[in-house]
Amino acid sequence: MDLFIDYCRNLTAGGGEVERRDNDAQGSQKPVKEGKRLGGTENLMERAADLANLNRAWMKVRANKGKGGIDGETIEKFESKAWPHICEIRREMLEEMYEPTAVRGVQIPKPNGGVRQLGIPTIRDRIVQQALAQVMSPIYEGVFSESSYGFRPNRRAHDAVRRGSAYVAEGYQTVVDLDLEKFFDKVNHDRLLARLARDMDDRRITRLIGKFLKVGLMEDGVCQTRREGTPQGGPLSPLLANIVLDELDKELERRGHRFCRYADDCNIYVKSQKAGERVMGSITRFITGKLRLKVNEAKSKVAPSTQCTFLGYTIGTKGRLWIAEKSKERMRSRLKAITTRNRGRKLEAIIRELNTYLTGWLAYFKYATANHFLRETGRNLRRRIRCYRLKQCKRKIGIVRYLTGLGMKPNEAWKVAKSRKGWFRKSDAPQVKVYMNKTWFDELGLVPLAIKTN
Repeated sequence: MDLFIDYCRNLTAGGGEVERRDNDAQGSQKPVKEGKRLGGTENLMERAADLANLNRAWMKVRANKGKGGIDGETIEKFESKAWPHICEIRREMLEEMYEPTAVRGVQIPKPNGGVRQLGIPTIRDRIVQQALAQVMSPIYEGVFSESSYGFRPNRRAHDAVRRGSAYVAEGYQTVVDLDLEKFFDKVNHDRLLARLARDMDDRRITRLIGKFLKVGLMEDGVCQTRREGTPQGGPLSPLLANIVLDELDKELERRGHRFCRYADDCNIYVKSQKAGERVMGSITRFITGKLRLKVNEAKSKVAPSTQCTFLGYTIGTKGRLWIAEKSKERMRSRLKAITTRNRGRKLEAIIRELNTYLTGWLAYFKYATANHFLRETGRNLRRRIRCYRLKQCKRKIGIVRYLTGLGMKPNEAWKVAKSRKGWFRKSDAPQVKVYMNKTWFDELGLVPLAIKTN
């Protein structure tokens, strides 16, 4: 395996012919008009099946540490024989003999209710999909809209939110909030494959992607045939989703609309309710008639920006960013679940779990104005942690020993211990807050609940 990796690294570093052709093709990419072939798509299968490209794909799959597919093969098991596996994958791709395996169906709950259907491919299939994505993505980057942000290199959800904020600040304060119903499950295979065939010269790529689209979904021991959709879970699905929705982007650009799209979440910014309703009607007809997708009428709406949620944020009338109410509710629920008193875990483990969650949450919402909410949430969180620690003392004498160890006088500690109040009310006692104070929380290492703006 080490020899194989060294060989591929030498190809990459030494400028192998396939790699140089790839770079030259990518460097010459320019946006092209709809209906023309995209440049750099000749001999695309050779570039996808290049050993250096397959090795990069394998490294990416290994780094993601995902679970195995229906064959039960894990990352560790595949790694022990990666060299012969990858050589076999390369041969099958070049000879058009590669046959994808059915994906393992998994359902996960959505934050706003319902479930999301995932399809977990095998390790082999993930490597092939990743290899295809690595050579196709740079080609399509020259075509995709500047208003598309999801699953693209050097673009984040923050970029989409801030662009939407700028539109609102310019006076486009009414939002056409489009929600596509089960988008990843409803993608039309024929239209997608026709678009790929139109864009690319190498038809072998189109045929291989067609195989991936049509493999079954195995769930509860039953393999279901799929005639539509690109189940989330594979490395290629995000790129295919952007290719499908690129038609929507181009239509919105043709009409001169200001919009931001992140995957299947699209907001269009207009100046009045009447204009928004007109846009909603015409774009809905385009989506259902042309793209053969369905707009979720229950979740789509035309409303002022202050009443809409975009990627967890709400945009104020002057473009100021706030944390959406649903995001706040999810945060409170998560903090409550982590600090539930009957978990039976050490306080140090609880603090580590809180810090992991809070660090990511605060980094994501760093552009929001939320000082009041964070102060209130921080106070409640600290009270719950004090409550958690006091309950760990179990008996009255345990409470007294712990509090006196913090410096509290014994008579004060006994007042807390003998109180008939519940644990939550004890944790808010004035003498408890004096000794289980900011210094105490700093020593625990709890992340301060405050957003540091850039």
